[in-house]
Amino acid sequence: MSLGLSDAKPHFFINFKPTLLTSSRLFWIKIPLNHLTRLFSTAPLSFKLKINQSMNVMVDPSLWQALLLTIKLSAVVTLILLLIGTPLAWWLSRTQSILKAPVAAIIALPLVLPPTVLGFYLLLSMGPEGFIGQFTKWTGIGTLPFTFWGLVIASVVYSLPFMVQPLQNAFESITHRPMEVAATLGASPIDAFFTIAIPMAFPGFLTASVMTFAHTVGEFGVVLMIGGNLPGETRLASIQIYDYVEAMEYAQAHALAGIMVAFSFIVLLLLQIWRPVTRKGV
Repeated sequence: MSLGLSDAKPHFFINFKPTLLTSSRLFWIKIPLNHLTRLFSTAPLSFKLKINQSMNVMVDPSLWQALLLTIKLSAVVTLILLLIGTPLAWWLSRTQSILKAPVAAIIALPLVLPPTVLGFYLLLSMGPEGFIGQFTKWTGIGTLPFTFWGLVIASVVYSLPFMVQPLQNAFESITHRPMEVAATLGASPIDAFFTIAIPMAFPGFLTASVMTFAHTVGEFGVVLMIGGNLPGETRLASIQIYDYVEAMEYAQAHALAGIMVAFSFIVLLLLQIWRPVTRKGV
């Protein structure tokens, strides 16, 4: 008895037992297999095109220029805020002054203000008629808007709460007892601060530094108003993505946005993984 297999191609029946096949089953099996054959035959070409397109995007000099400038800005801002935010957070965690609440509110303003509002007033203050602009002109530096250091000042102000608040929480978790013991052993307040407070607040320093760096990477409104869009000077990654979208270069926008999403996710993931470890260590 014939099963109608004489006109069939042998590779259609790999992984199937011939004794289980009938002519009706053969008809239904041939359709998806033929479809898969056509799919596999065209897949390598499309895959190569995707790879070539991705390679062309990743070698775009403007993409890497914007990324490197963003990393440079974030690193400089983080270092400056470590120097400014540490004594400020220590003072907020220890003082009983009536100025504590107003100072804390001013530090937290960038969390609630629209970036364009903050950028507008920073632009006025750093302009030729602003008090910062007049000071920089008097010192011979010139005006700061549309320069890298203008971006630094704007980012320091905008990211200040992301440095100060975690440090303040870390310092407030340190009781007065360790500092008092250090004082009885002859340590000066500065010695006690560097040998007792800072090591005990190290998790807060790490959290504050990571959050400040990541927040600076993602800035857009403030840096656009202060720095504009100068290639190699003030064009950051977030602004470069905006330029790509405006030019309808979606492949480049996808690549740069994907890099920033991956970076942000990895940073937050490592921070979440690290926190339980430090708590167990404590």
